[in-house]
Amino acid sequence: TIEFTGALHATVIKQVRLKNPSIKTLVYNATLVGRDAGDFSLPKGNTVTIAPKRQTSVNVEFTSRFLHPAEAVLLLISKSVGGIDGATLTFSLKSEVKHIEPTDILKCKSPCYEL
Repeated sequence: TIEFTGALHATVIKQVRLKNPSIKTLVYNATLVGRDAGDFSLPKGNTVTIAPKRQTSVNVEFTSRFLHPAEAVLLLISKSVGGIDGATLTFSLKSEVKHIEPTDILKCKSPCYEL
């Protein structure tokens, strides 16, 4: 589970590090699915390529729009490259709004009671 914690309307970025222990290049197609998948994004695109014996990071962005926790799933499905398939990877994405920053403060005066 990857947890995104921040203020309401803030954008939080998390990195998922992927390693390729094999001697062949791995290519994954990344997809976000679930109830709140629209609140999460993959700014570097949906294709992830990992060179042999290397590692790479996938950035996942979340922007909170509501106070309730958002949930989605990051699916990394391997594309066959030269007959080599990697394992399908899944990550649970959850958010929590810890505080609310006011966008503006307004001062008003009005009588409390009128006859």
